[in-house]
Amino acid sequence: MTSVDEPARAATRTRDAARTRAEILDVATREFARAGYDGARVDEIAARTRTTKRMIYYYFGGKEQLFTAVLERAYGVIREAEQQLDVEHLDPVAAIRRLAEVTFDHHERHPDFIRLVSIENIHDAEHIASSEMLASIGSPALDVIRRILEDGQRSGLFTADVDAVDLHAMISSFCFFRVANRHTFGALFGRDLVAPDQREHYRAMLGDMVIAYLTAERAAD
Repeated sequence: MTSVDEPARAATRTRDAARTRAEILDVATREFARAGYDGARVDEIAARTRTTKRMIYYYFGGKEQLFTAVLERAYGVIREAEQQLDVEHLDPVAAIRRLAEVTFDHHERHPDFIRLVSIENIHDAEHIASSEMLASIGSPALDVIRRILEDGQRSGLFTADVDAVDLHAMISSFCFFRVANRHTFGALFGRDLVAPDQREHYRAMLGDMVIAYLTAERAAD
């Protein structure tokens, strides 16, 4: 006979497991971002959580799977932001600027994401390639970009025949560089790309670059 308290205990165990898993991912994200994949240690991650190395292996299977889970969650955050992007009420110029601003803001708020992506590129994206979730997650931003480009070209506002992936790369490149190369750029040129008093300047500059590219006259081939 099942106790009437059993469903409540099961729900509590589920909540505790979800909380523990989230805590492990929080700590692992910081540790992988700090030390890289090779430098991060599961023992250190366990020591900084309220669990054990054995439980980390129970939840994730191993260091490789833990890093993959960290990447999946990190990419999931930006995909969620993209899914919530509402530009249907904006004209194509304002819409593409808004999309660029969302990417700018996200990358600025999530420097660990930038470090994780840099680390994964060092490893030839092998963890992303092995993740079924990341293989299927896509990018909602690409669908939004395609719609904006179609509207802009149909209305005559955009003169360039631009591929959505290319434009996504253009936007992401500036946002990524600004955070990832902050220290080297500052050491070489004496300018802090993420200085608070320059934030709006760079945010507007990104939008200006994108709009200029989409509306520029193209020389005939």
